[in-house]
Amino acid sequence: MRVVVTGGGGFLGSHLCEALLRRGDTVWCLDNFCTGEPLNVTRLAGHRRFRLVHADVTSAFDVPGGVDAVAHLASPASPPDYDRLPLQTLSVGSRGTENALRLAERRGARFLLTSTSEVYGDPVLHPQPEDYWGNVNPVGPRSVYDEAKRYAEALTMAYRRSLGVDTGIVRIFNTYGPRMRPHDGRVVSTFVRQALAGSPLTLFGDGSQTRSFCYVDDLVRGLVAMLDSRHAGPVNLGNPAEHTVRELARLVIEATGSSSPVEHRPLPVDDPVRRRPVVTRARDLLGWTPEVPIEAGLRQTVAWFRAQPPEPRRLLDQPVEA
Repeated sequence: MRVVVTGGGGFLGSHLCEALLRRGDTVWCLDNFCTGEPLNVTRLAGHRRFRLVHADVTSAFDVPGGVDAVAHLASPASPPDYDRLPLQTLSVGSRGTENALRLAERRGARFLLTSTSEVYGDPVLHPQPEDYWGNVNPVGPRSVYDEAKRYAEALTMAYRRSLGVDTGIVRIFNTYGPRMRPHDGRVVSTFVRQALAGSPLTLFGDGSQTRSFCYVDDLVRGLVAMLDSRHAGPVNLGNPAEHTVRELARLVIEATGSSSPVEHRPLPVDDPVRRRPVVTRARDLLGWTPEVPIEAGLRQTVAWFRAQPPEPRRLLDQPVEA
C-alpha cells in the first residue's frame, strides 16, 4: 500500500513507519517536529519507499500519486507537551484531523485515527470498554488533549456516516519503548531517566494509581491490523495487565540496577486513578493481543536509553510531571 502517516516522526509514528516499510509498503511521513524527533526517521531517509515531508497538518496538505491509507498520529501526547502547546493540540485534533480525513476522502483511502484512553478521563467504570463514554473535565488542564481527541472521534464518525469514508478509530493506552523522549513527561521515560541518573524517582501521590503498559511493538501490530481491516471501531489497544505506579517504580529500579530512592510529589489535577483497557474487541475483530511482558519490555527500553548520549546534569535534576 501507499500510506500517509501524519506525526510519523514521533515515538509511535516512527515505529509505525518502520513496520509498514518492513512489509513492503510505501510511506509518506508528515511531521512538523513540534514534539517529534527528526532522528527517529532520518535513518529511513535513504529508503526508496520512504518520503519525509516537513508539514503542519493543521494547514491543507496533499501528497502526489495514489493513497491507500492515511494513519493520523499527529498530536502532542504528553502532559508537558499539551501544557506547552494547548492551542496547537486543539488545532491538530480538529483542523488537522479534518485535513487528514479530506485527503482520505479525495483518494478513496482507509483512514485510521489514533485516539487515546484519555477520552475516558478519570473513569468511574473499571476496566474501560469501548462503549463507556468517559468522565472528562472539559475545562481542566488535560482538557485540550482529551477534548481534542473526543472531537476527532466525532469528526471521524461524521465523515464515515455522511461521506462514506472508510474510517477506523483506535484508543491507545499507555505505551512505552525505545525512542521515548527522556523529558516527555510519561511515567516510564521519567522513571527510566531518573533511575539511570541515580536521581530520585518522582512518584506522584501515594503511587497506588494504576496504569496498563503496552510495549511499542505490540501496539504497532495492533495499528497495522486496524489499518488493514474495515472495522470502524473504536477499538481499545493496550495491555490489560494492570500495575500500580509504585510497582512500576520498583520494576524500573530492578531493570536499571539503580539505587535511586522514591520521592513523593502531589498528584496532578485530574490525574486518572485507574486505567485498564478491555481488549475483547481487539482480540475478536483484529486477532490482536499484547505479547511482551512488562519486564522484557522494560529491559529493551532501558537498553535503548543507556545507548543514548548523556544529557546535561542540570536537565536530569529537573522534576517532570509523570
